Amino acid sequence: MNLVIIAGVVGPWQIILIVAVALLMFGGKKIPELMGGIGKGMKEFKKAIKEEDEKPDTTSKDVPRVDNKKEPLKE
Repeated sequence: MNLVIIAGVVGPWQIILIVAVALLMFGGKKIPELMGGIGKGMKEFKKAIKEEDEKPDTTSKDVPRVDNKKEPLKE
């Protein structure tokens, strides 16, 4: 099972090393909190996108039509 990243291919040993470094940096108790925060952020982002898609598009209906015809000059 390999994951492709811009720099190249990441194998299982590299993933284990990354997880080990993360555990050393943040500790075992802090990682679930970080993942929970990321999950909440993703949920809010999806909710905002869904709300934006559900809004009706009223911009083209509410704008009055303006003709760009120029009237001849009256002297």
